[in-house]
Amino acid sequence: MQEIEYDHFPKQYMVVPASSKAITLDLKTDVNKIGYINGAGDKIPESLRAVGIEVEMLDADQISLEKLNNYASVVMGIRAFNVNESLPFKNKILWEYVAQGGTLLIQYNTSRGLKTNEIAPLNLRLSRDRVTDENAAVTILDGKHLLLNHPNKISSKDFEGWVQERGLYFPNQWHDDFKPLLRMNDPGENPKDGALLSADYGKGKIVYTGLSFFRLLPAGVPGAYRLFFNLIAPKNERK
Repeated sequence: MQEIEYDHFPKQYMVVPASSKAITLDLKTDVNKIGYINGAGDKIPESLRAVGIEVEMLDADQISLEKLNNYASVVMGIRAFNVNESLPFKNKILWEYVAQGGTLLIQYNTSRGLKTNEIAPLNLRLSRDRVTDENAAVTILDGKHLLLNHPNKISSKDFEGWVQERGLYFPNQWHDDFKPLLRMNDPGENPKDGALLSADYGKGKIVYTGLSFFRLLPAGVPGAYRLFFNLIAPKNERK
């Protein structure tokens, strides 16, 4: 029951049927705890907790290398580089965390309104490229890449049942160390390779993705869960 109350009309109550969604997951995990840096707001932390992952929320203006080193993997919330005023002064800490062996997953940012253009330790430029057809064909560019094999073997079946879109604001320029892993496009448009990029950096790894995990995980899309856990799998053992 939802209560609706405003000054200009009487209090009302909206009653909707109670329901919950259950899914079955063939899911392997290689991480028990992650740090999550707040962005514009999403429900990925709740989605990860639902499958047993401990998620500790981190304010961007309070991050330090000492804090980040408590986590084998750190995830940045959606549009973090669009909304956090402190990230232009904190991003070097993120890069050092990766260089020392951490895994950093950066989720999508919009190409306009960035607080800094340095959104990765290697050159990376965002565009307005997107794939709005959630059923658009996905081509795996490197089937042997670790991110597509560990701890879950990713195949074309993992891109079935997606919701609303494939992703948005894909990069269209990147450093040679970044490896594109997926190719996709809307009908009648040119193929786009910027949906998922990964690079080794120092002792760690950095992943940038424009895939819409912020919609897919709350919707309970099994393949999205499997791929997401591959992206946050630690490269090195930490606390």
